[in-house]
Amino acid sequence: MDIKSLQTFVHLSQSLHFSKTAQAMHVSPSTLSRLIQRLEDELGAGLLIRDNRSVLLTEAGLAFKQFALQQIEQWELLKHSISQRTNDLEGEINLYCSVTAAYSHLPPILERFRRNHPNVDIKLTTGDSAVAIEQIMQHQVDFAITAYPDNFPARLHFIPLAEIPLSIIAPTIPCAVTQLMKATPLDWKHVPFILPEHGAIRRRFDTWFRSLKSGKPQIYAKVAGHEALVSMVALGCGVGIVPDVVIENSPVRDRVQSLLDVGEIASFNLGVCCYKTRLNEPLIKAFLNCVQE
Repeated sequence: MDIKSLQTFVHLSQSLHFSKTAQAMHVSPSTLSRLIQRLEDELGAGLLIRDNRSVLLTEAGLAFKQFALQQIEQWELLKHSISQRTNDLEGEINLYCSVTAAYSHLPPILERFRRNHPNVDIKLTTGDSAVAIEQIMQHQVDFAITAYPDNFPARLHFIPLAEIPLSIIAPTIPCAVTQLMKATPLDWKHVPFILPEHGAIRRRFDTWFRSLKSGKPQIYAKVAGHEALVSMVALGCGVGIVPDVVIENSPVRDRVQSLLDVGEIASFNLGVCCYKTRLNEPLIKAFLNCVQE
């Protein structure tokens, strides 16, 4: 039983999907199955209930998940306590954020950090901001830049960076969607929407659309990542909701328009989050100091 095995089990306990965990942890599905079997043999108890459609944790699996999380955190604390013996910080930090945040908010933070700690390696992963919290909770990364969620986990620490407004956007090219948007009054139930699959912004859209009292939205597509959403709107596929910062940094920003007088849409706080239990680790503390400068 090693740290890698524990990390893999924690990921599987969160995803409850063998293929997703195998891909995320860079192992084959058969290797993942053997790893789980080995853990079950060592413990003398089944950790999962599996069939062709679902994966569930047993009571022993839930207990082992808590044990694995504690061991992973202790391992990280040990590594960083040993690194304190040197004057210059060394090691690696892992970051996760959206493509937009990677060039809108992250560069000045990384510039300060690299200047102060040149011997620390930085690994950056970009993707859908809606899964940023999961990346932290599954111990895939040390930090994530994300929207402050409605239900923020108590074990995480959050430092706000900026308040981000949202806009409803439509295409500017001549198409069926732009014709629909010319109607007075606008019949929202016939407007095709391109929406995030999940996350804080999707919930804000749901709240906004309910306020229109137009029934259920007509969903043309669900996408992972706001950058892709802007591109689909620009192509005339539908109307969408995105953070203003994504529009401002999009290469197709001239092909979309923000709709006015559509009602109030709540903004969100963008910030950096990490585990509270790691706040005293030298690398974690050093990075957060650069965030707060």
